[in-house]
Amino acid sequence: MRTKQVNFLIAFAAVVLFSFSCFCISRMTQTNNQLINCRNHILEFKENMLRLKNKTETNRQELMKTLNRMKDEIEQRENLSARLVEKKVNTSDKIETVTNAFEILKFFLPHLRKVGRIYPNVIIGKEKTGVSFALGIPTVNRGNHTYLKQTLTSIVSRMTLSEENDSVVIVSIADSNEDYVKSVVDMITKKFRKQVKSGSLEVISIPAYFYPTMLHDKESTEDSEKLERWKTKQVLDFCFLMLYAQPKAMYYLQLEDDIIAKKSYFTTITDFVHNITSNNWFSIEFSVLGFIGKLFKSADLTDFVQFFLMFYKDKPIDWLLGYIFQIKMCHPGETTEKCIERNREIRIRYKPSLFQHVGIQSSFPEREQHLKDIYY
Repeated sequence: MRTKQVNFLIAFAAVVLFSFSCFCISRMTQTNNQLINCRNHILEFKENMLRLKNKTETNRQELMKTLNRMKDEIEQRENLSARLVEKKVNTSDKIETVTNAFEILKFFLPHLRKVGRIYPNVIIGKEKTGVSFALGIPTVNRGNHTYLKQTLTSIVSRMTLSEENDSVVIVSIADSNEDYVKSVVDMITKKFRKQVKSGSLEVISIPAYFYPTMLHDKESTEDSEKLERWKTKQVLDFCFLMLYAQPKAMYYLQLEDDIIAKKSYFTTITDFVHNITSNNWFSIEFSVLGFIGKLFKSADLTDFVQFFLMFYKDKPIDWLLGYIFQIKMCHPGETTEKCIERNREIRIRYKPSLFQHVGIQSSFPEREQHLKDIYY
């Protein structure tokens, strides 16, 4: 009996152990499957991360390429903008320089204070600057008479190519007659095509608003009043042309529209200026007549213009030129001879004259003049 109980317990224990083993094996199998699933998930995650990494690297490379392209485009645009801005600034600087030069007119001519920007009408011109000489030729309508073509032919044809390249001739039309303006432009564009193309010949016209009201008065019939207006206008015409020419060249040569020049005149002027031992001169005169053939340093033109404008209603411009030297060099109480001697230090006269006056019909209506330079 006791043996049966022992066997029963052993059998029961065996069953329990078997059951427990089966349970353990089942749990281990389940756990193993879970581990396998977990491992599979980890492997899948690693693969996804690797794909994401590869995709990220691809995206990064594409992004870098895009950024580099954008950078290159920005640099190209900046360089282009810089060149355009530089060109615009250079052009603006030139215009602004000339415009600023005209601002002094507002101090002496109050009616111009209402005007914004004072600037000539540039009919023909390529903004040539940086040359040694600017030659100014004001011109007005003389009715049926004209000497401008003869003057320009003489001036231009007696320059060498290098001299032409180192200078600019400026024709300033100081006349509101549209037919005359058109005739001048047509003549110059046809006859002097090469100089126009190279920029060595410019044509400007002075705007009507520049002149005071008194010069627009056409009702007066008195010759004396007409003559005074003519002299006054001439001073203003010369001042305007000087201010326009000033930034273009180192020296300014004042001419008129009814003169001729000697052969090799330009070479003579250049050599004479370069061989002057003293640089204290204010004017060199290559003709004794009026304002013809007067050479100035461009840096001094503002001083001359300011003086001319102070007395533009009072005296002709050639008289004012003489007065400015007297004021500069003559001292109270000294003799005339002493004053003249000191004047010669800054007002140099070259002989023989290089320019001759050929016009007979004056720019003053219905008047003839037969002035000749005896030293030509």
